[in-house]
Amino acid sequence: MELANVRLVASGIGFPEGPIAMPDGSVILVEIKRGTLSRVTPDGAIEVIADLGGGPNGAAIGPDGAVYVCNNGGFEWQEVMGFTLPGHQPVDYSGGRIERVDLATGDVTVLYTECGGHPLRGPNDLVFDAGGGMWFTDHGKIRDRERDHGGIYYALADGSAITEVIFPAEAPNGIGLSPEGSTLYYAETYTGRVYQRRVVGPGQLAPAGAVDPTVLLVGLPGAMMLDSLAVDSAGNVAVGTLGLTPGITVIAPDGQWELVNVPAEFFDPLVTNICFGGPDLTTAYWTCSSTGRLIAGDWPRPGLKLEF
Repeated sequence: MELANVRLVASGIGFPEGPIAMPDGSVILVEIKRGTLSRVTPDGAIEVIADLGGGPNGAAIGPDGAVYVCNNGGFEWQEVMGFTLPGHQPVDYSGGRIERVDLATGDVTVLYTECGGHPLRGPNDLVFDAGGGMWFTDHGKIRDRERDHGGIYYALADGSAITEVIFPAEAPNGIGLSPEGSTLYYAETYTGRVYQRRVVGPGQLAPAGAVDPTVLLVGLPGAMMLDSLAVDSAGNVAVGTLGLTPGITVIAPDGQWELVNVPAEFFDPLVTNICFGGPDLTTAYWTCSSTGRLIAGDWPRPGLKLEF
């Protein structure tokens, strides 16, 4: 299956991720390689909102209208066969953090750099619940001979409280909530798995045993790896899929799945993110990160309206 009516929105973006479709038709996203939070206007121009440094990764509008950013602290970068690829923790690694960006002024506030005395290593993606709290993943960082454990966290938007909810997790990446907010989904990059956990309160999940089969929504075959995700109005989890068969994997609540391929003319091995926009939320925006492009196409169902 392929995305319908695909068109190029913008190119020349410094490894885009974290797209947010705005009411005015623009798309706010991060440029990880450039270290910025940027806006892509409807005519494809790119405007810098804030220079964050490090590695701004996931982004979301919070309850106060500001943009909240997961900053992974930066990557080493390499060019391979015309594709830009992120690598290990760089020598100028600036530390993982959660940041708040005022859209009106571009002012940046660092909200969190640690939890319980343990530094955040590579915050990756986030989603807000109805109460204005944020769930986010920490993907960790990779060094030459070691890498960090990842985890799932819950934090308040005012910077006053952060809780480690799941630890360890295997390189957690995308995170999202079901339409009614009762299920938390998160994807693991290298295992190709999406997990589901029942939400029982703000920042609280129902207990799950080490071998509880109900927490696994899907495990994908072969070398399919996963990135960030969004949920549509039917409760399907749409997750960026990396590798030789890139695109968006769409997973139904019962675990059935299909891959929506990136069209050949926009081939990119790192289709990392999806968000939904347009008046009826049926325009799907994809970040094709290693080629620096934002594309759009027609989605067969409306996306899920986010809380903020």
